[in-house]
Amino acid sequence: MNIAIVTHVVRHNDGQGRVNYEIARAALAEGMHVTLLASHVAPELLDDPRLLWVPVRVGRFWPTKLVKQQVFALKCALWLRMHRKEYDVLHVNGFIAWTRADVNTAHFVHGGWLRSPYYPFRLMGGIWPAYQVIYSRLNSWLERWAYRRSRIVAAVSEKVAQEIRVSGIPGERIEVVYNGVDTSAFKEGRRDREAFGLPADACLLLFVGDLRTPRKNLDTVLQALLHLPANVQLAVAGFLPGSPYPDEARVLGIADRVHFLGLVKDMPTLMHSVDAFVFPSRYEAMSLSLLEALAAGLPVVTARTAGGAEIIGEDCGIVLDDPDDAPALAGAIKKLADAPALRREMGEAARSLAGQFGWARMARRYLDLYRGFAATPLDRHDARNKATTMLNATASESRTSGAL
Repeated sequence: MNIAIVTHVVRHNDGQGRVNYEIARAALAEGMHVTLLASHVAPELLDDPRLLWVPVRVGRFWPTKLVKQQVFALKCALWLRMHRKEYDVLHVNGFIAWTRADVNTAHFVHGGWLRSPYYPFRLMGGIWPAYQVIYSRLNSWLERWAYRRSRIVAAVSEKVAQEIRVSGIPGERIEVVYNGVDTSAFKEGRRDREAFGLPADACLLLFVGDLRTPRKNLDTVLQALLHLPANVQLAVAGFLPGSPYPDEARVLGIADRVHFLGLVKDMPTLMHSVDAFVFPSRYEAMSLSLLEALAAGLPVVTARTAGGAEIIGEDCGIVLDDPDDAPALAGAIKKLADAPALRREMGEAARSLAGQFGWARMARRYLDLYRGFAATPLDRHDARNKATTMLNATASESRTSGAL
């Protein structure tokens, strides 16, 4: 079977990229031929002779992320116009190319975020908020176009599936395929607060996410700390340059209780060094960090607005109705902070739950979808031979096609 996957990057340290990395690896392990249209591919995948990488280059000179995404989409569409018949299955990720697809994974629903009562931007609020509104509206229209032209939409959570139904996609064309997590990597972690400069005697919460956007809702977590005793402190992992939150913590007078760690490579050790995971995101499709926290045995405090909250039961976490309710968030945290035995019990339940969401399980779901779309050998015989010849021809050239 010949599979083509279109995504921006294929690598470990990227949510969408990790999903496609695991799918590609599983497909190769089952003897399938995989072509990746992407800007970056993890080097270890290129060692397999059945993998073809078509580099899609987008110059840095293009203004704004919005324009760069369109350049990527057009380049991919042009390549696929010439080569689509060579593949049994085409898998895309949201709106990423001007083309029809067999499988389309919905990692985020811009229309859902735009409709959310917590959406913070307004068209008349200045240049940056206006750009965000235009970006959200255009991507909402583009993703709806892409989903309508896909035979199956794979939603990464039930929340995402519901938002896609609201946009007019028939329910019979939607499959919920939850993201995976490396349960073995996060199960066996060591406690080492000293490595991160964290206090040894505090009750430590962990927040992980993009620190440049209000969507992840770190501001409400900081507000909640004002309602909690001084021994309850917060470790924050995420890209710091451009973030307003260190200044906000200083203004609130809690800078000594909030530990900004920047990007953290050894996340299993960090998660085993804290006591609970706090993630009241105002909008989330399905957080990989949430699954990682469960796998590490952390009780989770989140909100219904976060995709993935649907899998959290009372035995392993607390789900808030309103992500912006700082007193309610503080109450949930205090319940955990005051009860070490409860945290341990919930942590064990969290680890058990995470065991149902391994990467192998996720990859099998996608491969089953692929098999359902695969044409008969007679239909694709010539195209398959052409693709095999193309793969062999590129093997001596680091298995990459000419960059687009």
